[in-house]
Amino acid sequence: MDWDEFARWGAQAAAFGADYHKTLRDRPVRPDVRPGEAAALLEAAPPEAGEGMETIWQDFLRVVPERLTHWQHPRFFAYFPANAAPPSMLAEMLVTVMAPQCMLWQTSPVATEMEGVMVQWLRQAVGLPEGWSGVIQDSASSATLSAVLTMRERATGWSGNREGLSGKGALRIYCSGQAHSSIDRACWVAGIGQENLVKLPDAGAPAYGVDVAALRAAIAADRAVGHVPAGIIAITGGTGIGAWDDLSAVGAVAREEGLYLHLDAAWGGAAMICPEIRDAMWPGVEACDSIVFNPHKWLGAQFDCSVQFLKDPRQQIDTLKIEPEYLKTSGSEVVNYSEWTIPLGRRFRALKLWFMLRYYGLEGLRARIRNHVAWSGDVCEALRDAGFEIVTEPILSLFTFRGPGDDAAQQALVDAINADGRIYVTQGMFAGRKVVRFQVGQFDCTRDDVMMAADVIREISEAM
Repeated sequence: MDWDEFARWGAQAAAFGADYHKTLRDRPVRPDVRPGEAAALLEAAPPEAGEGMETIWQDFLRVVPERLTHWQHPRFFAYFPANAAPPSMLAEMLVTVMAPQCMLWQTSPVATEMEGVMVQWLRQAVGLPEGWSGVIQDSASSATLSAVLTMRERATGWSGNREGLSGKGALRIYCSGQAHSSIDRACWVAGIGQENLVKLPDAGAPAYGVDVAALRAAIAADRAVGHVPAGIIAITGGTGIGAWDDLSAVGAVAREEGLYLHLDAAWGGAAMICPEIRDAMWPGVEACDSIVFNPHKWLGAQFDCSVQFLKDPRQQIDTLKIEPEYLKTSGSEVVNYSEWTIPLGRRFRALKLWFMLRYYGLEGLRARIRNHVAWSGDVCEALRDAGFEIVTEPILSLFTFRGPGDDAAQQALVDAINADGRIYVTQGMFAGRKVVRFQVGQFDCTRDDVMMAADVIREISEAM
């Protein structure tokens, strides 16, 4: 492909993108497809000879859009969003065209330096103190794994990477039962093991934060039998129901026990750009050693883009840095962010943050978050008035409910809603009962989009 042909097809791809987004409301959020249907449309073997772009393009239109779950659909109320605001898309297009590998300062100087500045912009936006730094990760799972590895090394006197974990004792990590499954996986990968992830009860409504007395008791009991407490993972905006921990209280425990404290704020952290939300949910956040939040969830940055803030990055660097001769930077003191993360290869993720934050400004982003929180509350009240049981009240823009019947009936309701196609929701479990989980967060949704959900849920429930 020559560059003139590239330009022609690039323009066609951009035109497709604009039309796709303008017509999303006309599509079902989730496609009505059977497993294997898409694979059956693809050739079983690669072509021996190349094919023209016109043929490839027509096959793309035939195979892909109608068999895609539309994460950018304004009536996507399932999971948490993976947003993609237009300025962020444009930045990603430019990154794709330039295709840098940003593992070291010398391999992409502007990418490294922009990353440092964007982390500082976001640090200021969420109200963290001066002196914190950080790094852009691919996802919260990677940031949490980095934090757990740091807890492991710190608890073993920085010997785990060198010697392995044999003879180090049972390293223990503590979290709420409301914590995300990525924490379980981090403990698996770090060699700590599922049985050494101590999941504690929550303290109930309204925040469903970890029971701090139970946390203290668990640490004391572990020390008494010779286990090795290594760290605590707190949450702000848990995936199931939005639970958030009392960071002042949890931070006091971490300080008294000498434990590393990581905060998983993958979803809820974005809302901390709103001072009134930050004042309610984040007092004591400065006690944390590591914090992760995902601009790709609620701030409009194209997936993937996860920011990990670090009070003292040296601990994570000492855990992850490995520097063979071919990776050394000669003659200058620079930051190489590959030493802060597990992957050596790194994408230029800072550019989309730069575009997005400049285009919307913090006030534009705050307005969206405040709208989503308010509209979620409106849907909750509409469902309550219609006789649905509100199981957990809204936390930020997330709440859970149940319709008539047993757990099987709740799953049937979710399945019927999603098969209808006008909206998309997910099921969850809370206190041993199946619930329907509803969150608002798609970047371009309107109040009409959100309130339509209440009508669809009522209509389908009554039909069942």
